[in-house]
Amino acid sequence: MQTITELAKRTRLLIMDVDGVLTDGRIFITASGEELKAFNTLDGHGLRMLQSTGVQLAIITGRDAPGVAHRARGLGIDHYYAGVHDKRTAFAELLHKTGLAAEDCAYIGDDVIDLPVMSRVGLAVAVPDAPSFVRQHAHFVTGCSGGQGAVRELCELILQAQGNYDRLMAGYLA
Repeated sequence: MQTITELAKRTRLLIMDVDGVLTDGRIFITASGEELKAFNTLDGHGLRMLQSTGVQLAIITGRDAPGVAHRARGLGIDHYYAGVHDKRTAFAELLHKTGLAAEDCAYIGDDVIDLPVMSRVGLAVAVPDAPSFVRQHAHFVTGCSGGQGAVRELCELILQAQGNYDRLMAGYLA
């Protein structure tokens, strides 16, 4: 059986769910019906660092919220799929578009809707507040909760596994 480091080393595409992963899962709805979500800036910078090493980024989310699309554009997310009810379809399209194998992908999710993709990727990750059934099907469970640095933790894990973490951190001390 491969170690988490070995699985993370192969990652060329990080795929993320949104609610409960990039956010804490709460949705605030204004009187006019606008959805508001809070994103963690540490996650955002972790994604930028990971992307700087050539790892592609993707979001597959069941909801279609304009604020999420705006955040994805702001972070330079390579692939964005919103309003997806069967995440397998978007995953298959991603593999076709990128030419990558499923084993070259990591996926971080928090609920059973994520399992069809989590069960196919090389590195399946869950957040600690995911239902136990989801956590049981993950290779790794983050220490941080969704919206509280879970994505940053995963980014750093991949950066370390691929030998890029120390070099990137040294750049901040130069």
